[in-house]
Amino acid sequence: MKSTRLDYLFLLIGLLALWQLLHWTVGSNVLSSPIATVTRALALLQTSVFWTHVASTLSAFGMACGIGIAAGIVVGLWFGLSRFAGDVADPILSTVYSIPKITLYPVILLIFGLGISAKVAFGVLHGIFPVAIFTMNAVRNVAPIYQRTAHIMQLSPVVTAATIMAPAALPEILTGVRIGVALTLLGVLIAELFASTSGLGFVLIRAIDIHAVVDIMAITMLLFIFAAAINSLLQFAERWARHNG
Repeated sequence: MKSTRLDYLFLLIGLLALWQLLHWTVGSNVLSSPIATVTRALALLQTSVFWTHVASTLSAFGMACGIGIAAGIVVGLWFGLSRFAGDVADPILSTVYSIPKITLYPVILLIFGLGISAKVAFGVLHGIFPVAIFTMNAVRNVAPIYQRTAHIMQLSPVVTAATIMAPAALPEILTGVRIGVALTLLGVLIAELFASTSGLGFVLIRAIDIHAVVDIMAITMLLFIFAAAINSLLQFAERWARHNG
């Protein structure tokens, strides 16, 4: 554990040194220094306007995660328990998942209009597919003895999925959730970049428009810290599930 912490510390120091070196190389008009970026980030965190935008992003992100994770798990369990449905759905899900979602954003805007609904929908569109695909494959990889036991006990498909298959496949499902959450955040931010009047994506694109380099770097750093924190929590949950599964 101590060695791992030292590795992370040395990695952080190395990244900061590289960042500072790049700042000296390209100049402050292209890349702000670590100190200037952190100072600006702390200043932003002390303003109520910034927290209003944070609340807007978190609201859309939370709703999109809830919908995407729940729907993805339900769809994945359904396709995973039905061999025929899974065989048909697998290539379809993989194909749709590989489509650049930004090409569908005009359709999202036409359906949902401007506002939080479009941000939530675009976030769900990004996050639901990895959750569904990982859940489906996780259920299909569960030992057949579990399904045979459920059949002998005459359990309904819903009860089988909720009480037997989902717990058995939980570690792999959490892997899909971790990827889905990251992509959901990306989808919400992209929606805010292109058509929104609030949120961190909106603040970021406004900073880009006026070439406020320090603001761009500060917001990007805060988003990176937030995303890394969520990813670490989900990784911890995934490891716990594997250890106790």
